[in-house]
Amino acid sequence: MAAAEALKSNVDKFTAASNTAFKDGVEKTLAALNEANATSKKNLEAVVASVTAATKGAEALGAQAMAFSKTGFESQVAAAKSLASAKSVQEVVELQTAYAKTALETYMAEMGKMSEVVSASVKDSMKPLNERMTAMVERMQAAR
Repeated sequence: MAAAEALKSNVDKFTAASNTAFKDGVEKTLAALNEANATSKKNLEAVVASVTAATKGAEALGAQAMAFSKTGFESQVAAAKSLASAKSVQEVVELQTAYAKTALETYMAEMGKMSEVVSASVKDSMKPLNERMTAMVERMQAAR
């Protein structure tokens, strides 16, 4: 009888230990999955923020390019009218030279503005991704 009692006690201890170990394992797994889901959600949010910023930058650049094209076309029409009304070859040369100089200066200024828009857009679109990467690196370093 004592052997049976001892066996039953050992089985009960083993069962309790197994249940505790199983429960701890499930809890750790669920915690890890919840953490992974939270990390994935933050990563997805960062990607969406990045794409949104890039889209806004592309829209701004497109609008700026359209405005520049419209202004350029209008100045070309005005220059053509001026050239058509010129009274001498000397006046045509002067008008053409002035137009070319102004057109080049305007183009260079516009390219500078567009470069700034592109630079700001890249910076804004990379910011959320950089923040997530920094957070992941810090997390990995803390886990060491």
